[in-house]
Amino acid sequence: MATIEQRLTEMLEPAVDATGYELLGVEFVSAGKHSVLRIYIDHPQGITVDDCAEVSYQVSAILDVEDPISTEYNLEVSSPGMERPLFKAAHYEKVIGDEIFLQLRMPVENQRKWKGKLIALEGEIITLEANNKQQRIALSNIKKAHVIPQFD
Repeated sequence: MATIEQRLTEMLEPAVDATGYELLGVEFVSAGKHSVLRIYIDHPQGITVDDCAEVSYQVSAILDVEDPISTEYNLEVSSPGMERPLFKAAHYEKVIGDEIFLQLRMPVENQRKWKGKLIALEGEIITLEANNKQQRIALSNIKKAHVIPQFD
């Protein structure tokens, strides 16, 4: 069964693409009346507040008609920022060699949270260098992931 995020991504991606932006991914944080639907967009020239407002307007219309979420929620449209979230295999491929943070659905070696250097992506498996060794993790086991910004 698809997650709410997967269903929302399939529903909203065509509309976001039509506005000229890339839908990086969708997060739904369920917290009763304080639930949040966060949509990350990107564009080669970057994202402005006006870009977020335009996408929010388009997406809101679809969400009003389709009504995929039965509870109250706040809609946020955001740029990926410095801690660029990773949703798809292509996102991981772009950041090979960078430090990333992972939160897993199921523990690997009794650990749900991992931080390390992304070494490789092979199909649906990433290799992370963490704790002085290499660890292979399935993309399907990753609940959340983002790049750890590096400052020189």
